[in-house]
Amino acid sequence: MANSRIKVLLVDDEAQFRATTEKVLSRRGFEVLLAADGREALQKAKLNPDVIILDIRMPGMDGLEALREIKQITSDVPVIMLTGHGSGPAAEQALKEGAFDFLAKPCDIDLLASKIKEAHRSEMKTAGGVSESLVRDLMIPLDVYTTLGSDATVADAVEALRNSVTRHPVGDSVMETSHSSVLVQGANGQILGLLVISDLLEAIMPQYLSAPKPSTADSIQYSPMFWAGMFTNEVRKLAKYPIGELMSPTPPKVRADSSLLEAAYLLIKYDERRLIVYQDDQVVGVIREQDLFFEMARLMQK
Repeated sequence: MANSRIKVLLVDDEAQFRATTEKVLSRRGFEVLLAADGREALQKAKLNPDVIILDIRMPGMDGLEALREIKQITSDVPVIMLTGHGSGPAAEQALKEGAFDFLAKPCDIDLLASKIKEAHRSEMKTAGGVSESLVRDLMIPLDVYTTLGSDATVADAVEALRNSVTRHPVGDSVMETSHSSVLVQGANGQILGLLVISDLLEAIMPQYLSAPKPSTADSIQYSPMFWAGMFTNEVRKLAKYPIGELMSPTPPKVRADSSLLEAAYLLIKYDERRLIVYQDDQVVGVIREQDLFFEMARLMQK
């Protein structure tokens, strides 16, 4: 698969915000350039980013001034403005001066990623490219999705998923949402299955809860005393289980060049929340129902 990573220039004077946002965007498959202020942004803009994310409030050259200068260097690149509390009028002015859109901080990383892809598609459309998104435009690339071998334990999977969520000790400027599942791979890289939260919940259910029992036992089973401590005990026992013993089957697959309507049809048909994306017989990513939701929200705003 050819390298099709979207190159993003992130301009913000807060070091913590730059570091955190670079991490989460890189994990989503974007190539990220960084600039600490407007002057540095003008230099990095010469590296031909596909999309620029520009904070409005910065010392020295603020976002509006930087936007005007950037448009002189590269008029076609879409610029997404980041706004803080009380910067609404400045954001409206930015739109008048050629900004693609603006987002308020803090912003959900799914929304930010969706907006970057939307901006990139608008640039492609202007240049004569596609006008409607395909599966490959919304998917999470395989190399940034959480994957483990089938011999990894449930504790390994839980830790990997916890690490996929970024928590911010300073600023809380981006709210990351994880994909809440682990792809299980074989030794040669093939996808064996998927571990999702519902698999874990089913696994901690003691077998005797679903076994036949006299009707008189129901009142005991559902009493507060019956349930006390069971959750903790079952979770601790589950920690060392290999995920290969608990995983769900591999989700249905969809081609990377498929339409989003086809992806939506497959999600509904198979009652799934995600699909495996293939290109040239190789797994290249995962597309989730929330990816389609954000695209629906984008289209409804037009």
